[in-house]
Amino acid sequence: MYTNLAQDFTVYFNLEECISYLCEYITANGPFDGFLGFSQGATLSALLIGYQAQGKLLKEHPPIKFLISISGCKFRNPSICDVAYKDTIKAKSVHFIGEKDWLKLPSEDLTSAFDKPLIIRHPQGHTVPRLDEVATSQLRKWITEEVLCQPKVGISVCEHETDHEEKKSEKGTKLEPCGTNQDKGVNGVEINKGSETVEVAQA
Repeated sequence: MYTNLAQDFTVYFNLEECISYLCEYITANGPFDGFLGFSQGATLSALLIGYQAQGKLLKEHPPIKFLISISGCKFRNPSICDVAYKDTIKAKSVHFIGEKDWLKLPSEDLTSAFDKPLIIRHPQGHTVPRLDEVATSQLRKWITEEVLCQPKVGISVCEHETDHEEKKSEKGTKLEPCGTNQDKGVNGVEINKGSETVEVAQA
């Protein structure tokens, strides 16, 4: 993973190598419908989507359709943000923002880069939050209306039911850990509704 060398997010170490590795993995193992990331993973996921929209990378991969960002923010280096966030990013996005998160304001700023983002707030800090019923309902509605209604570009990487840590539900929509993807060395989740599956790369 890349490292921030300045608190204002303008200087980075190992960023280009990290981007190259992820692009190679996505190209070799995709296609992927969307990205899910936490903190630096969410920040980098948003960057990849913005870069792809500008034709800078992932040119042979279908457009990434959505982002699930948990405590993500924008890069601040002008050479990066002037390209990645040049135009409003059309990919669907949901942003989890913690009231006590030290990246609360930068996370809010990231939402401005996307078209009609869904913001889900929680009272916790810089963490993957445990959602209450209201937030869970918001996320489920967003997945149903904004993700599952879109054409799929790939099939599930989980080929056998035994690969799931949780069984598929015929009644509802779930975010489920994907064992097969983890076996490949990258964490992943599946979004399931009935027999439909959307493939997500988790950063």
